[in-house]
Amino acid sequence: MTVPDLDLHDGATIPQLGFGVFQIPPEDTKEAVLKAFETGYRHIDTAQMYGNEKEVGEAIAESGLAREEIFVTTKLNNNNHRPEDVRSSFDESLQKLGLDHVNLFLIHWPMPGEYDGDYVSTWKTMVELRDAGKTTSVGVSNFEPDHLERIVEETGQVPVINQIEVHPYFANDTARAATAKHGALVEAWSPIAQGDVLGDDTLQAIADDVNRSTAQVALRWHIQRGDIVFPKSVTPKRIESNFALFDFELDEDQMARISQLDRGEDGRRGPHPQTMNVLPE
Repeated sequence: MTVPDLDLHDGATIPQLGFGVFQIPPEDTKEAVLKAFETGYRHIDTAQMYGNEKEVGEAIAESGLAREEIFVTTKLNNNNHRPEDVRSSFDESLQKLGLDHVNLFLIHWPMPGEYDGDYVSTWKTMVELRDAGKTTSVGVSNFEPDHLERIVEETGQVPVINQIEVHPYFANDTARAATAKHGALVEAWSPIAQGDVLGDDTLQAIADDVNRSTAQVALRWHIQRGDIVFPKSVTPKRIESNFALFDFELDEDQMARISQLDRGEDGRRGPHPQTMNVLPE
C-alpha cells in the first residue's frame, strides 16, 4: 500500500500518514517504531516533550532504511522557547535522534502566557535553523488564527504545517481554515479523540457498511479531508490496521455524517492553545 505524499509550500513533501509516538514509554518506543517501519510507515512524529527521541533514533539506526526514505518530525518543548534554548535543545534532539537533520521541526505550543507573550522570536530562530540546513522545513503546532497571523505578519515566514487537535467530535474548522489561508497543511493530532469516537454509533454503522473498523473509518475521514494523520499504538495488529487506509473510500454521505458529529468546543479533548502555559519542571 502506497501512502500519498503531500506538497509543502517550501518545495518539500510529506507522507500523509505517519506513526506517532506520543505517550509511548521510552522502553517500548524502539520496538513500536520498528514494527511501524516493517508495516510500511516512513513518517515518524516525535517531540522533545515525549522523552523518546533517543529510542526513535535507535529504531531508525536499526531499521536498515536509507535516511532519505524516512520523514522525521520533532517539536520544541515548552521550556525551550528562548532563542538560545531553541538552538541548544534542537542540537540535543539531533544528538538523541542520531541524525544530522530532521525533516520538520515544530513549535509545540505557542505559550502566549509565557515569555512575555513572545513566540515571534522563537519562530525566527526556527527559521534560522531551517536556513542553516539543520531542518528541511519548519512549522507550528496548536497555533490559533491570531498566533498564525502574528508570526506571518511580523516575520514574513509562513509555517508549512500547523499540527492541531482535530477529530470527528472536534473539527476545529476555524483553525483549519486559518492554516489553509496561509498555504500551510493541517496535521491532526488525537485523530480518534483519544479513542472516544471508537464506540460512536454513526461511525460503527459506517464501519459496518464498508467492512472496516471505526478507527479506520475515522482516520479515512481525515485523509479524505486532506489532513495529515499519525495514529499511535504499540499493538502490532493495530499498527497494521491503522496503515490500511488507502484501499477503500467513504462516499459523500458518509463523510457528511461524520462531519456532523462535531461538538464544537465541547468536543475538545486537549488544552486550549490560548491558555496552555505548562512549563516542564
